[in-house]
Amino acid sequence: MHSTRTRHFLSAPSALGSFSVWLSLPQLITWGSVFYTFSLLMTPLEVELGMGRAESSLAFSLALLAEGLMAYLVGRWIDRGHERKVMTLGSVWVGLGLLAHSQVQSVAAYYAVWVWLGLGLSATLYTPVFAVVTRRFAQDFRRAIITLTFLGGLASTVFIPLASWWIELWGWRQALWALAALQLLVCAPLHAWLLQDAPKKATGLHSTHADTPSVRAHLRQAPFWLLAAFSIFMMAVTSALPAHMIALLQEAHLPPAWVIAIPAAIGVIQVVGRLVLFVFERYWDVHTANRWIPTLIPMSLMALLIGGFNPVASLVFVVLYGLGNGMNTIVKGTAMAQYVSQAHVGQLNGLLGLPIALARAAAPLVLGLLWSPENGYTLALWWLLLASLLGSAALWAAQRHALKARR
Repeated sequence: MHSTRTRHFLSAPSALGSFSVWLSLPQLITWGSVFYTFSLLMTPLEVELGMGRAESSLAFSLALLAEGLMAYLVGRWIDRGHERKVMTLGSVWVGLGLLAHSQVQSVAAYYAVWVWLGLGLSATLYTPVFAVVTRRFAQDFRRAIITLTFLGGLASTVFIPLASWWIELWGWRQALWALAALQLLVCAPLHAWLLQDAPKKATGLHSTHADTPSVRAHLRQAPFWLLAAFSIFMMAVTSALPAHMIALLQEAHLPPAWVIAIPAAIGVIQVVGRLVLFVFERYWDVHTANRWIPTLIPMSLMALLIGGFNPVASLVFVVLYGLGNGMNTIVKGTAMAQYVSQAHVGQLNGLLGLPIALARAAAPLVLGLLWSPENGYTLALWWLLLASLLGSAALWAAQRHALKARR
């Protein structure tokens, strides 16, 4: 009876909104407790384990690499209808990893824990959850993804102040216990309940093999490779910044309140951007929106490089980066389906798993290596600006090629 009610609930017309809202809560917790908490753990772990900035950054890179390397297998399991097992086990896996993190006594153990956490992230963050909603709501997946990212976008806003408070109150080891409890007692049960009755095949697609080009045919076309460049460059930028955000702001000699408020505010602005997209995208040309949204990220970096880290420049950075990063998640999540192939989007994105994993893994380490006592993060910011400009240009070119081919 319960299974029947669940199936009816998830197939009702309002299912898209209800399903996406509930599924976004574990996203909020996982992004916040792992991805954004790392920057708060860097300084105390460097002191306790005797590491330099490049050494501590390597742990985050290893986690991102492990996540990317597992992405193809996770996607294949989800495509076969195992989404409930994958995401429930992923939450348990992350919870156990956070508990293990609270016990690390050596650099080797620190690295091993972050590899473990990276494997768990591959089953719990946006990539698998986007695959889930695309399978269930293939005709309206863009709207489902926008809805899903509303609450997830608040992760930094909620968890940077919360984890900072817990670390100050209890110490970093005990704070990790509380974060682990959220995974085990909230995320895992939610995934187990919500993801019942997964469809064996994606629903709502009507294209056939006869009228759809093969995956190999798309690999011979420019749009796929240009979107690959767009995804890799933008992922490098948005993966590198969170790991170094707190340290970067501290070195700019901003007041402690600003150091916490700036990354926390980014989450709020991300949600505002997604809300604007949700409300007004039906009135906009989707291709024009896709073209301009990513350019907000290089604009935000230019604000810091030109204006310095004064409050005005920091405010401009927060607004532009928050809007750009929030809406760019939607662009990255839908561009392959819009400009290459919706029928093969899972396989095509899976092919990018390894290069994106390498970019995500390398980016935080590169920022750590580009940091110097004399110049701080200045050179690193110039590198981020170049990468974001190249990524924006690649999307423009992919869109131009794809739309021209359809005329």
